[in-house]
Amino acid sequence: MKRIAIINQKGGVGKTTSAVNIGAGLCLLKKRVLLIDLDPQAHLTYSVGIKAHELDKTIYHVFRGDSEATQVIIPRLIDVSLPFSAHSRYSGEFFVLPSSLDLSGADLEFGGIAGREFLLKECLASVDGFDFVFIDCPPSLGLLTLNALTTADEIYIPLQTEFLALQGISKLLETVEIVRKRLNNEIKISGIIGTRFDGRKRLNREVVERIREYFGEQFFKTLIRENISLAEAPSFGKTIYEYKPDCYGSEDYFNLSREILEKQEL
Repeated sequence: MKRIAIINQKGGVGKTTSAVNIGAGLCLLKKRVLLIDLDPQAHLTYSVGIKAHELDKTIYHVFRGDSEATQVIIPRLIDVSLPFSAHSRYSGEFFVLPSSLDLSGADLEFGGIAGREFLLKECLASVDGFDFVFIDCPPSLGLLTLNALTTADEIYIPLQTEFLALQGISKLLETVEIVRKRLNNEIKISGIIGTRFDGRKRLNREVVERIREYFGEQFFKTLIRENISLAEAPSFGKTIYEYKPDCYGSEDYFNLSREILEKQEL
């Protein structure tokens, strides 16, 4: 069971979009996938059509010890036709451990608890049977993100292919290194996802080359092209494959899911 945290303390880079559509893509490729929403804004939860504000139990209640993670996980069916693929019809089921606004006080509520860095890891001790677990982190390096880092085996970092893409990344890399030394010596950065790419722009192409020089093979070959449908899909509670299966975003994330699967199977 691969546990992958999707992290970048900068907001708006495509963390949630990547978590949802990579997870759904791998599900369509016949892998069992669990998506964990660790952001108090619950964007991942809403993005797949689950109304977080109506839920009785979320990951917050698992952290408190009021519920087991297995009691809170919600199945999500998906059935789509993808015109760019040889096997046009795909269906499957991925699973969601939802979040809610209750989690917004996590740093204060759980900050004084012994072992607070391992709350998520302990909560997932009873969860098995998945090929991939993706953890969607909040845009900060606080307690919730720290919990993701102590739980995960690998880290994916979405980076916009724009001028300031690498600004602030050094702080994230520094935090990862500290966690590796003190809390989780197994964790590694295994994937950099280039998002909002526009091949017509020279600047975008130059930034991609800079990122590739910096990260080497960690940088995925598949780039996520700029696509308004990716921004629209969450408001309908749909993955990009359901919302607009023939758009760039759908094709790019499906190809990225395939690339991830190929790398994991090497």
